[in-house]
Amino acid sequence: MGAGGKALGKVEVRLKWDPSPLGEPPRHLDIVAATYSTDDPFGKPVYLVHYDSRSPDGTINMSRHSQTGQGFGFVEAMSLEFGRLSNAYARVVVGVVIHQEPVPRTFGDISNAGVLILEGYEELLTDDFSGVAGATATTLAEFTRNDSGDWKLHEMIRGSDNDPTGFMIEMGTVHHT
Repeated sequence: MGAGGKALGKVEVRLKWDPSPLGEPPRHLDIVAATYSTDDPFGKPVYLVHYDSRSPDGTINMSRHSQTGQGFGFVEAMSLEFGRLSNAYARVVVGVVIHQEPVPRTFGDISNAGVLILEGYEELLTDDFSGVAGATATTLAEFTRNDSGDWKLHEMIRGSDNDPTGFMIEMGTVHHT
């Protein structure tokens, strides 16, 4: 839920990072989301959303994508419309992955990286990845639907050293604390 216990509606996840120095291969980060069913909220994701896809119903999609980090401010964005998400889903986990080709990298190798999750103008979560500096991927937040159908956010910053594909499968197996 947002401030004051208000149910979440349309949420945006924004990602920023500095491009590689001249002569180095590009640094490529991606926002990813995994959606879980009401029948198995900690099982296999029903679907994944990333730079090359969107949810089947269009409620989760990438509105901005960068493969280099070039640009001003936040260079990648994903929107999640919880007010329109089917009752068949109980949980959405959002994270960030670092592509490991052509050079393996961790968050500690990426300068001026940061994430912002907001609803409208209200900041729900900000992070600079310093707590997961040795990781190649991290979850950011878990969104869950309560019994009345309202969505709420739980901060869930958990680093992983898995590759992007493996991480997207494992990212929702962690329960929030």
